[in-house]
Amino acid sequence: MDNLNRRKMLKVLGAAPAMAGIAWTEAEAQQAHQHAQQARRSATGAKPAPYKPKYFTAHEMATVTALANLIIPKDERSGDASEAGVPEFIDFMMVDQPDRQLLMRGGIKWLDSECRRQFGQPFVKGTAAQQTAICDALAYPAKAKPEHSHGVRFFAAVRDLTATGFFTSKIGIADLDYKGNTFVPTWTGAPKEALDHLGVSYEPLKRWYTDSV
Repeated sequence: MDNLNRRKMLKVLGAAPAMAGIAWTEAEAQQAHQHAQQARRSATGAKPAPYKPKYFTAHEMATVTALANLIIPKDERSGDASEAGVPEFIDFMMVDQPDRQLLMRGGIKWLDSECRRQFGQPFVKGTAAQQTAICDALAYPAKAKPEHSHGVRFFAAVRDLTATGFFTSKIGIADLDYKGNTFVPTWTGAPKEALDHLGVSYEPLKRWYTDSV
């Protein structure tokens, strides 16, 4: 398996946290946002040029791109993961996460090995149905087969990175309909719909606000 033998790859994947593969601290989340912006500036500057991966090989980059777009596809609300710059973001994150590089590289090799076993070709060469079938087998840890445990950890890591990259992008923030800090000239209390959702009575809050001003 090229420069990474199967035994070493399975050992690394087996040592990863069972559910996530990549756990985010507050500092890493901030770093992720910064790297997402840097990746997009590199990939979508004034004169766009083909993005050159900083860590992944061309095949690995294609595999990460295919996975990210399956995890967050294009729909009526927004573009897919690629349009948000997620593959570039993941590549940037690997450069600054050396302790997790082997997990990601080993996971891609595991994925290709499993796809060859089932379909006779690597993941990126598979049909849409074959790729979806593989992801479905890995996406639900409680339902996954024991022999897929290594792939489950890898898929969870990619899903974590994809969600982080997407929802720190301009496309992802728009998808969330996040408005940011906006000026409110007059505070009239929380919307009744929000209070109803929380099961909070509106009238006592209205009286408290009236009395306080």
